[in-house]
Amino acid sequence: MTHGHDGHDGYDGVTYIVDPADPRVDDYRELNSIAVRAEMEGSEFFMGEGYVPIERMLDSGHRMRSVLLHPKRVKRFLPTMSRPELAGVPVYVAEQDVIAEIVGFNMYRSVLASGFRAPMPTVADLARSCRRLVVLEALNDDQNVGAIARAARAFEIDGIVISPTCNDPYQRRTVRVSMGEILHMPVARADADDWPGAIDTLHANGFQTWAMTPSHDAVDLWNLAVPDRVAIVLGAEGHGLDASTMDVASRRVRIPISSDVDSLNVGHAAAVTFAAVGRPPRRRFDWSWRPRRRQSRSVQAGE
Repeated sequence: MTHGHDGHDGYDGVTYIVDPADPRVDDYRELNSIAVRAEMEGSEFFMGEGYVPIERMLDSGHRMRSVLLHPKRVKRFLPTMSRPELAGVPVYVAEQDVIAEIVGFNMYRSVLASGFRAPMPTVADLARSCRRLVVLEALNDDQNVGAIARAARAFEIDGIVISPTCNDPYQRRTVRVSMGEILHMPVARADADDWPGAIDTLHANGFQTWAMTPSHDAVDLWNLAVPDRVAIVLGAEGHGLDASTMDVASRRVRIPISSDVDSLNVGHAAAVTFAAVGRPPRRRFDWSWRPRRRQSRSVQAGE
C-alpha cells in the first residue's frame, strides 16, 4: 500500500479516476435512468452493487468488465481483488464528488461492478431441463423481481421464465435485492409473439402451471398435491395475471389469508408458494413401531 497523491491511501492494483468524463468509467453513467441503462447495456453487460452481489457475480461465472469503488470501500474489497476471476479486470477508485457526477446522483460510498451478460436460454431450453419454474408476467418493479429471484434460489426453483413485457431481470436494483442470486438462475424471456403461448411450451414438456390469484374461487394451495413438474405463474402488483394467461394455465391457485387483508405482496406470495411446493411429502405415522424397552441388568445376566 502506498500514499495517494491526493491524501488518501493508495492501493496496488487500482486506478484512481479524477475526471468524471473519463471514458474508462462509461459503464457507470446515468444509473438511475432505466431507459438510458437499457439502451447502454443492451444484451452486453449489467451492473452489480454491493459486496455480496459482486461476490455472487464472480461465483456465478459471469465475467467482469470493471469495478468502481469509493476510497473507503477499497480495504474491504482487497480479498475480492485477489480472486483469480478479477485478474486483469480494472478496479477504479474515485472520490464521492467524482462518483456522483459519473453515476448521476449522490451515491454514498459506492461498491459497483459491471459484468458481461451471458446468453439467455430459451423457454424450450428451460422446459426440457427443469422441474420447478417460476413464470413472471409483466412485473414492472425491479425490487419485486429481485425478491422473487432470491426466494426462488432459497427454495430450489430451477429457473425463471419472463414475459416479453417483464422488467429486465439484470437491472442494478434487481441484482442487489436478489443479493446476486438472480445471476445463479437461468432466465428465459418469451418472444413478443409467443405470449401466453410460452406456457403451452411448458405444458408440452409435462409441466402443470399454477396461476396464482387471490380470487376465492381458486384452489387452495394447501390442498394441492405437487406434481413432478410445476411452474408458478405470477403477475404484477395490482393488475395480476391477464385473463388470457389465467385461461391457459393448468389451474388457478390461491394462498388462503385473513379476510382482513386484500392480498400479499407478489414477492411474499412467491416465497410462500415456493416453500409449499418444496415441502417434503407427509408421512403417515407407523403405529406398529414401538421403542424397545431396555432390559434390567438382572434379566440380561439371566439371574
